[in-house]
Amino acid sequence: MMSKRHGLWFLGLLLLAFSTAWGQDSAGQEPAGATPGGTPQQPVPAYGQDNSPPLVSDNPPISGLDLPNLQPHAAPLSYLQAGVHASQSVDSNIANSLGGSSTQSISRAEGSVELQRLWSHYDLSLDYLGGVGYYNVRGIGLKQVEELGFYQKTTWKRGELGIRNAFSYQPEGTFGSAYGAVGAEGAGLGEVASFFGGTAFGALGQVPRIMDVTLVDGVESLSPKSSITVTGGYGFLHFLQNDPETNTSFIGSSQVSGELGYSRVLGPHDQGAVVYGYQGFHFSTGVTFHGHVVQLMWGHRISGRMDLLLGAGPQFTQLNHLLVPVNQPNSSACVGKGLTLECPSNDLRISAAGQARLRYQFPKVGFAASYKHFLTSGSGFFAGAESDIVTLDATRPLGRVWNVFTDIGYTHNTRVTPSACLSANCSGVSANTYQYGFVGIGAHRNFGRNFHSYISYQFNELAFDSSFCGLAGACSRTSQRQVGTIGLDWTPRPIRLD
Repeated sequence: MMSKRHGLWFLGLLLLAFSTAWGQDSAGQEPAGATPGGTPQQPVPAYGQDNSPPLVSDNPPISGLDLPNLQPHAAPLSYLQAGVHASQSVDSNIANSLGGSSTQSISRAEGSVELQRLWSHYDLSLDYLGGVGYYNVRGIGLKQVEELGFYQKTTWKRGELGIRNAFSYQPEGTFGSAYGAVGAEGAGLGEVASFFGGTAFGALGQVPRIMDVTLVDGVESLSPKSSITVTGGYGFLHFLQNDPETNTSFIGSSQVSGELGYSRVLGPHDQGAVVYGYQGFHFSTGVTFHGHVVQLMWGHRISGRMDLLLGAGPQFTQLNHLLVPVNQPNSSACVGKGLTLECPSNDLRISAAGQARLRYQFPKVGFAASYKHFLTSGSGFFAGAESDIVTLDATRPLGRVWNVFTDIGYTHNTRVTPSACLSANCSGVSANTYQYGFVGIGAHRNFGRNFHSYISYQFNELAFDSSFCGLAGACSRTSQRQVGTIGLDWTPRPIRLD
């Protein structure tokens, strides 16, 4: 018989397939003043004295960070827009604890400001969202939430240079937070943040954390058909306290990353690329290791309709000076640890890394699915993890004022380094693997030009493998949450900046 847990996953997949099929057979009209995802209306085009329309590439290099736009191209514009956002949630496990079950409410009030300023060769974007969330349970109470995004792009005749930064301060992770929570949008860089740092896959407790990632990326065209892309980044994840229930000390991390790629147009709709990627991890426990990835990539794009990307290649993980338990010492650097010795060890591991992404714009439905396999920071649980990450989402308008959305995410994470509890500083979680997933569905409605409301439901599950319990045998190693949310957004007409 199918378990309740597997039944919920099946229901989510069924809803996604149903919404996609529905879009092929039904007619509808895009809500006035809103995108399918429910974002505020965009202002009318504004051309200033220095604001001439830039060239827009329908087919950017697949080795770079930018994705093609599947929606109709909006004219260049400069504007300032503010907003106020309020939501009320009912949470079945508000403390986000293993085996927890305490249904309480969460009230959120946030404000936002969005600025976009365009010049002839410079684009500037600033996004801020911040406020507070009140968790109606003893020991949690009022929590501050902040997000700040920055993007500056400079273009010239044959290339461009971009500087991006995404900062967030919040009590949970950024992967699968309930719709309406600040973490639902991540830190502002979308899926690229997971390779360069600044993303946490799953969380325990309501623990304030700071996540930040800065990227500098450049594109230079060598010819009409070929280009070189370069990206460098620095990201970090810092926890401000331990889990108040279990006193677990989560592992902070910092990451230096880089990518070098060569892309070439193979036909009207096809591109090929070769990319080298580097990841250097450093953790608060003192552990460091390095990853090197080489991928061959192929992309197939039909402007305004489809974007398909496939990539695969070897991954080399170099671990140096790890302390591992041994029975017979072979080095004077070994240190005593109980009845065993810990000695430094070097290890080179060879595995595979890959990615796949499909985005398709049906006449009435937007659909996106992605899969990635590479190294991540471990989200505070592990000092590094080899992660599989799957996401699916779809949106569909219903008439002029309604649209529905569904999103699904899943990640499986395997420890890269030995448990931090083998060393003097015991941090993180002692499991060997963990998995985290969510299934969400909701509806969004416009009220005129300035007000937007939504209702959503989401199921979340975090589960560690049996090694989490150790010698204790049976223990609670799963956290499940069901969150229902209603919310209201007020976004007045943007101010044009000419």
